[in-house]
Amino acid sequence: MKTERTISYLALNTYTKLMRAAETVTSRVSHSMSAAGLTISQFGVLEALHHKGPLCQRDIAAKILKSTGNITLVIDNLEKQGLVRRERSNEDRRYLTISLTGQGETIIGAVFTDVEAAIITEMHVLTEDEQEILGRLCKKLGLQEGRR
Repeated sequence: MKTERTISYLALNTYTKLMRAAETVTSRVSHSMSAAGLTISQFGVLEALHHKGPLCQRDIAAKILKSTGNITLVIDNLEKQGLVRRERSNEDRRYLTISLTGQGETIIGAVFTDVEAAIITEMHVLTEDEQEILGRLCKKLGLQEGRR
């Protein structure tokens, strides 16, 4: 029978392993982003726009799990680099849509290919079955909102 202390140790130990693995893999995968002069958040914005098309800032923030305040700064910097543009809606002047510029599309196309290859290489240590199991476990863990 497991005691509360054993359960607590197991939970903390598992969490530590999960976070270390995620940080280590992210660090190795992000080299292509850094080489292109992009932060992980900037890459996330460009990738979201690349795959979803033009989005409002709120939707981008939700997609990449960042606050809307943080996304404003990230988009400001991407706009200064000429990688995205803000377009104000004619129907509602408060509504801004963010879209990729031609230069942004070129950059994310190249960088995404490199990042995708790096992710495949990182995940290769796991079998296909293990990747599917890990994916299901991460989804289960991530979807347990409000449980305590």
